[in-house]
Amino acid sequence: MQEQYSPREIETAAQSHWDAQNSFVVSEQPGKETFYCLSMFPYPSGKLHMGHVRNYTIGDVIARYQRMQGKNVLQPMGWDAFGMPAENAAMKNKVAPAKWTYENIEYMKTQLKSLGLAVDWTREVTTCKPDYYRWEQWLFTRLFEKGVIYRKNGSVNWDPVDQTVLANEQVIDGRGWRSGALIEKREIPMYYFKITAYAEELLSSLDELDGWPEQVKTMQRNWIGKSFGADVVFDYDFASVGIDGQLKVYTTRPDTLMGATYVAVAAEHPLAQRAAVSNAAIAAFIAECKGGSVAEADMATMEKKGVATGQFVIHPLSGDKLPVFVANYVLWGYGEGAVMAVPAHDERDFEFANKYSLPVTQVYTGEGKAYDASQWQDWYGEKAGLTTINSGKYDSLDFSAAFDTIVADLEANEHGARKTQFRLRDWGISRQRYWGCPIPIIHCETCGDVPVPEDQLPVVLPEDVVPDGAGSPLARMPEFYECSCPKCGAAAKRETDTMDTFVESSWYFARFASPHYTGGMVDPAAANHWLPVDQYIGGIEHAILHLLYARFFHKLMRDEGLVSSNEPFKNLLTQGMVVAETYYRTLDNGGKDWFNPADVELERDSKAKVISAKLKSDGLPVEIGGTEKMSKSKNNGVDPQSMIDQFGADTCRLFMMFASPPDMSCEWSDAGVEGAHRFLRRVWRLAQNHVNRGAAEALDLANLTDEQKAVRRAIHLAIKQSSIDIGQHHKFNTAIAQVMTLMNVLEKAAHSSSQDRALLQEGLEAVALLLAPITPHISHQLWQELGRDGLIIDTSWPQVDESALVQDTLTLVIQVNGKLRGQIEVSASASREDIEASARSNESVLRFTEGLSIRKVIVVPGKLVNIVAN
Repeated sequence: MQEQYSPREIETAAQSHWDAQNSFVVSEQPGKETFYCLSMFPYPSGKLHMGHVRNYTIGDVIARYQRMQGKNVLQPMGWDAFGMPAENAAMKNKVAPAKWTYENIEYMKTQLKSLGLAVDWTREVTTCKPDYYRWEQWLFTRLFEKGVIYRKNGSVNWDPVDQTVLANEQVIDGRGWRSGALIEKREIPMYYFKITAYAEELLSSLDELDGWPEQVKTMQRNWIGKSFGADVVFDYDFASVGIDGQLKVYTTRPDTLMGATYVAVAAEHPLAQRAAVSNAAIAAFIAECKGGSVAEADMATMEKKGVATGQFVIHPLSGDKLPVFVANYVLWGYGEGAVMAVPAHDERDFEFANKYSLPVTQVYTGEGKAYDASQWQDWYGEKAGLTTINSGKYDSLDFSAAFDTIVADLEANEHGARKTQFRLRDWGISRQRYWGCPIPIIHCETCGDVPVPEDQLPVVLPEDVVPDGAGSPLARMPEFYECSCPKCGAAAKRETDTMDTFVESSWYFARFASPHYTGGMVDPAAANHWLPVDQYIGGIEHAILHLLYARFFHKLMRDEGLVSSNEPFKNLLTQGMVVAETYYRTLDNGGKDWFNPADVELERDSKAKVISAKLKSDGLPVEIGGTEKMSKSKNNGVDPQSMIDQFGADTCRLFMMFASPPDMSCEWSDAGVEGAHRFLRRVWRLAQNHVNRGAAEALDLANLTDEQKAVRRAIHLAIKQSSIDIGQHHKFNTAIAQVMTLMNVLEKAAHSSSQDRALLQEGLEAVALLLAPITPHISHQLWQELGRDGLIIDTSWPQVDESALVQDTLTLVIQVNGKLRGQIEVSASASREDIEASARSNESVLRFTEGLSIRKVIVVPGKLVNIVAN
């Protein structure tokens, strides 16, 4: 066995061996327990970052551990390859997004392989390839024909320069993130998935997900947002509106209807449009509203503004006339595009009413409480102990009675009805961008919107296009959009919008079960063999949209007969971020110039606390910005490849798993990486010294000395605790700590006799096995060097010998009045009386209780004896 630990040589050899043996290629094996371990697949951005390394190492540790439990483990990998970043990079570098994407995939694949992941690369999928997106187009056409997908006008952020729809996150201070143009709100035709049809099931089946973090389930429940309320109908005031009609609003608080003092409508509402015809000020305000955001979050924080339309509606219970305002905080795409305002008991309505001097009518009171509308939560959010006032016949009712009585009267006069509603909206998937999956619809003047027939799929996206940022290139390519109607044969036009890239990531987990299947979206037999995923790993930032859409898609596939399970992921682990220190200097314009930690030299005090920092290149001070998520913007990222090149993949994996539990943030530390490397060198050195002394004999368990029993107890204690930490709790950091404790014992253990050497052999084999999921390369090599047959990846997880944990004697701490004064050795079977007697006679106890009387002796079994004396 070579003397020095050489990670590059060891890791190259191990990976070559795994590749040659197809070690991680799996197939369906009926009768053998399966385990599907999946980490959220990466976007091919060009290079790995430490978040990738952590995510995929966590998944790999779980996958390798489950393989050692004897399971048939599937761990696939693919690429979430469509999306705006590729278009932006293509415009910047003047290359086609396809070329940029495929080159990045090849580079990142090499990087991922250098980590030694136990991935079945034969199942690799790339979402921008026609053999993948063909099947989501196929599903799209089926769902469109069933009405689960439909087309309607939707309100969007429109960039008039780039001629494209922008996501809410791409609108910065009312302007397009790329063009800087003022954004408009526009109504354009879009395709929608009817996810609201599954809202109840998406909500209720969260209760089946026992293996999901409660935090994530709560986030999804809030996003789905089931609420109980009523539709309330207000008749138009004919004298002011000029026509008969009705305004409908949905409210969760019909009990406050008698406090409604005005109604507000969206700029696109027919009442607003009618008022604008003869009023230039209203028309101008509507135009201003169209430049606002369509994000709900922005609605909550924006300044509430409105214009009176001069129109009124009739209160359905009191008969009062309520003024109609056009307001910027009401969205046309939500509900009916109208709200009833109860300013006495709603913060937003109160702000608006104060601004425009509108009445505020209190309709709830509580004994001993002084009403203050600015404390609206006490009067609206809290219901206990409050009763109605200023509500006519509905006075002196509690919440439930007011709710039921008012709704009953609305139903009786046909001006309302009880209703359950969801905050969740249908999923608009149309994007006016190039680098995405083409929507398989053909527009015919005679036949309307016609799905592309199955035998004409896929609609292939041309890959040789270099976008210029001015809308979708597809809309300017007659060779793409000109076609014939599949129904009547007349000249028609192909849809040029592409799908939201969330669609590709909503079903990839199912395609991995049969990635080469050409007979359908998935092979149902293979899909049902592997699905649902046993362990899914990814960032908490995907807790709502991606996971919700994936759950939705799984139910769609179930209803198409493709899968039999109801949910895609049994267990979910949301890993924490990788964070690092930040350093900067403040620029003259107030901005910050960020410096990479590798370029900064730190000064520490005697307790190793950082007291100052300076830039290595000029020796001048820099500010310490605190610990934040690794990012390009803060320039605090560490290149994983440089770490792998310098220390090896096993060191990086070990550090990442040891630095913190997987669901907590991991703070990057150069010293921590170096410490992990030193530990692996220690393991190698101990094994090398042992192996070079020759083969060890078999261990004679019947003739172990007390010292040898203690060593063997440490071995099996580490096995027992590591099995719990990894297998049950995914606490890899504490599992590694157990191995480190064991190493301390093994390094100090005697190695002169054959029994000592046999015991060290058992200990080193345990170290190799316990580290095998975490540091697979060095473990692979150690297993061979220790003379074991076969590969460590084909070896079972070590079993605990419970008899080794039995202790003949125990060492108990002795305290006098709570202070440590010594220790005693007692038989493991010693009675309480025997322990107390031994403690009382201990020399230290006698010395510290001299002249005192012992009042009480407290025995904590297996731990300590505390003698209370005065």
